[in-house]
Amino acid sequence: MHTLESYFIRKQQEIGVELNEIQQRAVVQTEGPVLLLASPGSGKTTTLIMRIGYLMEEKAVDASRIKAVTFSRASANDMKERFKYFFPELPSVDFSTIHSLAFEIVREYFWKTRTSYQIIDGNIEIDEQLDLSNDEISLPLHKKIILRDLFKSVVGENITDDQMDELTTYISFIKNKMIPEDQWTSVACQVPEAARILREYETFKQSGHNMLLVDFDDMLTIGNAALAEDHVLLRKYQQKYDYVMTDESQDTSMVQHAIIEKLVQVHNNLCVVADDDQSIYSWRGAEPSYLLNFKQVYPSGVILFMEQNYRSSKDIVDVANQFIKQNKKRYNKNMHTQNPAAKPISIVQFDHYENQAKYLVQAIQKVEHLNEVAVLYRNNASSINLMNQFDRAGIPFYMRDSDNRFFSHWVVGDILNFMRMTFTDKRPDILEKIHTKFNGYITKTQMVALKEIDNQESVFDNLLNYVPLQDYQIKHIHKCKEIFEQMRGMPPLEVIRIIRTKLGYEKALEKMCERLGFRKEYLMGILNTLEEIADTLESMEEFAGRLQHLERVLKTSKSKKGHNAVTFSTFHSAKGLEFKQVYMIDLIQGIIPSSEDLKQSSSSGDNELLEEATRLFYVGMTRAKLDLELLSYKERDGKKVVESKFVGTVRRIVNPPVKIKQEVPLIAKPNNPNALRTMAEIKLLIRVHHAKFGDGEIVDLDEDIIAIQFPVGIKKLSVKACLSAGLLEPGL
Repeated sequence: MHTLESYFIRKQQEIGVELNEIQQRAVVQTEGPVLLLASPGSGKTTTLIMRIGYLMEEKAVDASRIKAVTFSRASANDMKERFKYFFPELPSVDFSTIHSLAFEIVREYFWKTRTSYQIIDGNIEIDEQLDLSNDEISLPLHKKIILRDLFKSVVGENITDDQMDELTTYISFIKNKMIPEDQWTSVACQVPEAARILREYETFKQSGHNMLLVDFDDMLTIGNAALAEDHVLLRKYQQKYDYVMTDESQDTSMVQHAIIEKLVQVHNNLCVVADDDQSIYSWRGAEPSYLLNFKQVYPSGVILFMEQNYRSSKDIVDVANQFIKQNKKRYNKNMHTQNPAAKPISIVQFDHYENQAKYLVQAIQKVEHLNEVAVLYRNNASSINLMNQFDRAGIPFYMRDSDNRFFSHWVVGDILNFMRMTFTDKRPDILEKIHTKFNGYITKTQMVALKEIDNQESVFDNLLNYVPLQDYQIKHIHKCKEIFEQMRGMPPLEVIRIIRTKLGYEKALEKMCERLGFRKEYLMGILNTLEEIADTLESMEEFAGRLQHLERVLKTSKSKKGHNAVTFSTFHSAKGLEFKQVYMIDLIQGIIPSSEDLKQSSSSGDNELLEEATRLFYVGMTRAKLDLELLSYKERDGKKVVESKFVGTVRRIVNPPVKIKQEVPLIAKPNNPNALRTMAEIKLLIRVHHAKFGDGEIVDLDEDIIAIQFPVGIKKLSVKACLSAGLLEPGL
């Protein structure tokens, strides 16, 4: 064997890898539980690979006795490739996802119990992760087909793509959190009868087919249950590996943690690599609190802090380190770097939303190496307008989260059908798709009667002449016919605005949101994006063609990965990536943090969602190596918006206020019985009344400063002064 010192010297000479003191400690701390808290850009993958190599080269551990588990197949492949580069002479260890490990256990358990099963979650990603055979997957019994049928039978309507996403997320959350059935209804979900649909789904999987039906989440729950029930199977897997390592463990759920715990019970040689400050997947069951409770689970465990950032400039690291400290539920880490300062973080606020994309186009057109640039956003909805503007400017881009559902969304379909009605009002099949979504007040019964008339005349004339109507309907149908005729030949932007207002489509959507639980902001966002695409176009035909073109562009953008193209990505999907130049966009309240984040914090005092939004913003910031720009705006679609509180926090870190200046003379009310007197009474988004400015809403808050949106604008006031002088009362 070589000496410890020679191992690190040798690897430095062979591949140029030089580890710092903490990284070396992480490599050699092989026995017992270890939690390696790795800040962004701290070289965690390199350290993990070096640790595996140390086990094999210095401790003579056989490759088959080491298990490395990571969050995604891409990460597992990356680790495998890096290990091969670092240690070309060594056999590879078992790198896999947690799902792959669980399914290996499930397969053996089903074989032992003679259980026939069928996988119902087949898609390319899952097939690759699990290496499924043809007889293990049955597409006609796909999970989403089953859920679609159950939704129809329970709710009586067809499920939308958005509802399907929320329903499958709800199911995954419950499975990954191991929530018992009697608590399913307590889990928030906007999908009607979600808990009942889940119960019927579970029943169908177990008894509605001649084989047990298994989805992706079941692989975890069944795998965990198999290890708990079958002690022979448990011992086999416990004896299979002497050393277990898990990467990206902040993204791991309770059921995943439970599987790993069982696996290492005998030797406890577990290395958990994670960063609690980058835990951003609680909505799908990730459990960051597990990391905070590591010493409770493993009392003899060692916790190491890898805090040196090798990725980013000092400007970015110092600000990001201070920014994340506003979270309370975290390890007290201090990320630092020896990299020099490069460029202060830039904060840009535009008067109007439209200026944001124009600014990005103008700035990025000057860049030579586009693959070093990323534009990051909270929601995929932000990407469509970006794509439209960059395509027009001829700037190539790679869409990391390509979501074709925008172009097939029923709101987009509705708008196109309204436009089709301006070309010809003689097709009842088109009217049938939109008759409940405008001011005609046409009933389903009347629609059935209309479809029986086949005279190639105007559907509106046929309604008026041949279908029994209520008196109030006649006036509305006349008016609608007139509006459709007026829209004929108009530019598409004007047409969309008339559809939204004069035809009443926007109000119809609001009612649907109330009845079916759709998110109003999301649907209005689709309409706003359609208006952005329609802007400058002259005809509705051109608009329809533009939508088809953009859909093709979106599909082909995946092929630009690795090319000289700008990367578009959500904050979530950007985790683990790095770019020389990063733009974070749409940084306004209601988006980041979202309305839900703020509402939870305000109504219950529970800051979990707000802390996760803070971590998400932190992930975005730490993707940048040299140049980071934060973009927001004051107005969108004719409405005033408020800059993200996170941008305000960064601004105060970059340019700390020397002295808080009271904006107005105090109008003290020391004996006011209605005054707010304690910090606990002041919460985000509540309405307050100020002695001078009148009624307003709290839009930002910290221990020193309170920002309130009044009719005259946002005023930033001293919290201490407001409370002691009795300046604030509960508002209306």
